[in-house]
Amino acid sequence: MTRGAPIPDTVTLHVPFRVVKRGGRKEMQLPECATQSRLTDNTLVKALARAFRWKRMLESGEFATIAELAEREGIAFTYMARLMRLSLLAPHVVEAILNGKQGPELTLARVLEPFPLNWTEQMDELQAKTAAPTHQNATATEPPNLCL
Repeated sequence: MTRGAPIPDTVTLHVPFRVVKRGGRKEMQLPECATQSRLTDNTLVKALARAFRWKRMLESGEFATIAELAEREGIAFTYMARLMRLSLLAPHVVEAILNGKQGPELTLARVLEPFPLNWTEQMDELQAKTAAPTHQNATATEPPNLCL
């Protein structure tokens, strides 16, 4: 057994990352070149589930109006109306959110903003608004950072 260099008492590890806010929480964001498994945004998934549940309750005739349903659920009518619009998202947008494959910029606050009803226009708008360059050398011809 040969003795090489002494083993140091401490090891320094350099991991490049940024801390960003996402859905009201802080999250570590790795550089674009690093591979990482996507995690679902639980806030966004819960909002989608509530929107589709409320839509089903209204369509079944259980409640006659959104105002009646909002009163029963104990939330503001305006909030419920905004959240229910999530049931109008394109199926592949919903699927990407459920699978955690949406871009980090696609948060609940972002999807609560007005969006077009046409699914193709939705995709174009969501990609355009979330495809801001992430570094100084980025160009406008780079593909968007939205994985839908």
